Amino acid sequence: MSDFDADHAAPTAPEDEPRGDLEVVHEFTDGPMPTGVSVSHGGRVFVNFPKWGDDVPATVVELVDGQAVPYPSVEINQARSIDDAERLVSVQSIVVAPDDRLWILDTGSPMMGPTKEGGPKLVCVDLGTDRVVQTIVLPRSVAYETTYLNDVRFDLRRGEAGFAFVTDSASEGPNAIIVVDLATGEAWRRLEDHPSTKACPPQDMVPMAEGRVLAQRAPGEAPKPVTMGADGIAISADGERLWYCPLISRRWYSVSVGALVDRAISEETVAGTVVDEGDKGGGADGLESDDQGRLYATNWEHESITRRLPTGEIQTLVHDPRLLWTDTMSVATDGYLYVTANQLHRQADYQGGEDLRVYPYSLFRFRIDAGPVLLR
Repeated sequence: MSDFDADHAAPTAPEDEPRGDLEVVHEFTDGPMPTGVSVSHGGRVFVNFPKWGDDVPATVVELVDGQAVPYPSVEINQARSIDDAERLVSVQSIVVAPDDRLWILDTGSPMMGPTKEGGPKLVCVDLGTDRVVQTIVLPRSVAYETTYLNDVRFDLRRGEAGFAFVTDSASEGPNAIIVVDLATGEAWRRLEDHPSTKACPPQDMVPMAEGRVLAQRAPGEAPKPVTMGADGIAISADGERLWYCPLISRRWYSVSVGALVDRAISEETVAGTVVDEGDKGGGADGLESDDQGRLYATNWEHESITRRLPTGEIQTLVHDPRLLWTDTMSVATDGYLYVTANQLHRQADYQGGEDLRVYPYSLFRFRIDAGPVLLR
């Protein structure tokens, strides 16, 4: 090794900072790009594909023996219109709740276009019978024409049947946290256009993906800032705080869950419980939590996944050039964290009209408590 090579050798991981080895769970070698992933307590793996311009035969699938099988049926994946309240229009996120039922978050917004009442909804599937057991259609007073339902988390410890919390990441309308009472189906908006739910202004953040400024780039036009707000979301282990972050921000925030679900208190009181939790180290699309009080964040700026310990320390769990736009995570009961990498930033919308995505899109996993290994 020359003196130059010795001086510039790649650093090894600090021994007190764990690194996870990525395993390929599934490669999507054709078809649409995935966003959400969730894993049942028994190890069943579910993935969804929003309708963003790709041909989407089924917006929710189960991975069975290496094949993407429409779930829970072919028919329910064939919406007849964007306001079809009985079928899935365009799904952005899927989550297996603590009671091992699959909840499907339907944006009702193909191509991120205007919604109609009936499209934006939550659909619950009993994994024992593979049948829809509950559908909660969000009213127009909650899911606006501009609303884009992005991600969802559940707290089943409160109320009669628990609550769902949904991020509205709208690019051209108010952002908010949407609260849904799972017993009654009632829903309401909190933190509407609060600064913590808004995209960071261009003068405060220049987002970078794969070494290039992330911006909307239409052919023949000047680049425009990406303006998607509240996106990633997670609930603390004790159920007291809801964590969230705008897509365009390097900061994350938390708010009192008790305040969110109490309709008797004012918006100002709810906003008073918001805490700026600091810099998370990069732009994140998805957040996740575990039962040890640790918070996880995808990092699409640095092809990595980070973890925040209860002490506030930030760790890099995995860094790999294959993690091109880490989107959604699922901490599963098998001790693995599952994550999709879908090259979102290479879409034509961000590349002057040229689609630079290259197959395969990938679903990875790694053990969240793996011992220290060297970076490859």
